[in-house]
Amino acid sequence: MLDSALVSDAVRTKGAGGADTAEGPTVKDLPGFADVEIASARIAAHIHDTPIMTCRWIDDIVGSRVHFKCEHLQRSGAFKFRGAANAVFALDDQTAARGVAAHSSGNHAAALALAARTRGIRCSVVMPGDAPAAKQRAAEGYGAEIVLCAPTLAARETTLADVLARTGATEIHPYDHPHVIAGQATATRDLLVARPEIGAVIAPVSGGGLLSGAAIAANGAASGIVVYGAEPSNVDDAYRSLLGRTRTSEGNTTSIADGLLAVLSDRTFRILQAAGVEVVTVTETEITDAMALVFSRMKQVIEPSAATAVAGLVALAQRGAPLPEDVGVILSGGNVDLDRLPFITRIDP
Repeated sequence: MLDSALVSDAVRTKGAGGADTAEGPTVKDLPGFADVEIASARIAAHIHDTPIMTCRWIDDIVGSRVHFKCEHLQRSGAFKFRGAANAVFALDDQTAARGVAAHSSGNHAAALALAARTRGIRCSVVMPGDAPAAKQRAAEGYGAEIVLCAPTLAARETTLADVLARTGATEIHPYDHPHVIAGQATATRDLLVARPEIGAVIAPVSGGGLLSGAAIAANGAASGIVVYGAEPSNVDDAYRSLLGRTRTSEGNTTSIADGLLAVLSDRTFRILQAAGVEVVTVTETEITDAMALVFSRMKQVIEPSAATAVAGLVALAQRGAPLPEDVGVILSGGNVDLDRLPFITRIDP
């Protein structure tokens, strides 16, 4: 269960213009299970009801029945569309008419662009100039205005501020946003509704939107469901933050799972801490092996970020974690560059 005392410790006040001050998010800014149910109803007509798959080969490796929620088959190719759609459709008509914007070099860019197109409003996405061309094309293909900037966080934030001032758009943060978190939580919520026998859920963690959503959904669905996060050991800020009970952003920033390079926000950290979520770290080799395992045994194309959750589950089993009979895994996305698969050696004819 979520620890209400820890949640209460997260209280912060709002500064000018509604901005958060340094004390922490207010309790009302930490979404609960009721928000997840609202999100589920709000986005039901817009998302895919992604399948839940099983694989006996992986069951034998793990020693549990594993239920894979296939968000790599979601619209825009990732779970991100759930949160983007919930945030976009939660806007009142007057606000929505001014459009939405975000800075992103990954799946959130495409997801927000698609959500905006679905509602019929404008979307601007700030992307670093070195963002993969395929990701730029994906967001642009969904109708977004792409604004390129220097490949630094400072440049992204400055450029986004200029876009917001020019357009009057509303920023939709990729994970540090209550509606986004509630939307991401619907993936776990839907999994647990379909498979109530599940006793543990594992999802990858980066900024924490998906994992904190999983914790909220699991807590609301039933008591006693354990939630694990999986993270590359090269980028283990979430692991160290929860272990040390103090949020940190220090660490390396390179991994094959390039969708997991963000750090926890204060909001997502507080949710994960209150829920007692444990994060398991995995090596680059373990991620690659898990990706190959899913490709070969399940015939599913997943990206390294999604494979990180599979690698985390295998690592938990190998380390003797007390896994329940039924475990859920969120396969978070499938936007992988097929020309750069890490486990294929191409032989020219």
